[in-house]
Amino acid sequence: MRESGRERVAEAGAPFGIAEVTGVSMVPTLLHGDQLLVRYGARLRAGCVAVLRHPLQQDLLIVKRLIERRDGGWWVLGDNPDAEGDSRVFGAVPPELVLGRVWARYRPVTPGRQRSPGVMLSWLVSSVRPVRSASRRLRAR
Repeated sequence: MRESGRERVAEAGAPFGIAEVTGVSMVPTLLHGDQLLVRYGARLRAGCVAVLRHPLQQDLLIVKRLIERRDGGWWVLGDNPDAEGDSRVFGAVPPELVLGRVWARYRPVTPGRQRSPGVMLSWLVSSVRPVRSASRRLRAR
């Protein structure tokens, strides 16, 4: 995940920021290129999608689902079970590395796509969606 310098906004005390997803670890919930509305300092609970600093490379921001609290922090997983790069690799994430909760995602218009009224209406209806907590079944895996 890339955040494009918006980390400074969080450190300055602003409650919201925008991040961009790169990669496929959160498919089908989030797709490569999705823009995320992040609420910094929001209350976290199991099932939430969050932006956090990678525990082994803290200049890298990642987006993962919070599964459960464990000794040492949050156990986090991507929604795509075939993708790597979550707590199965680096263990629990300390709470101070969890920056904020993802509240919504925005999918930009696909470049080169037809811009007919029907296509644009469909895009408007589907482009902005809240990112909800996972079901108990997903959190339990």
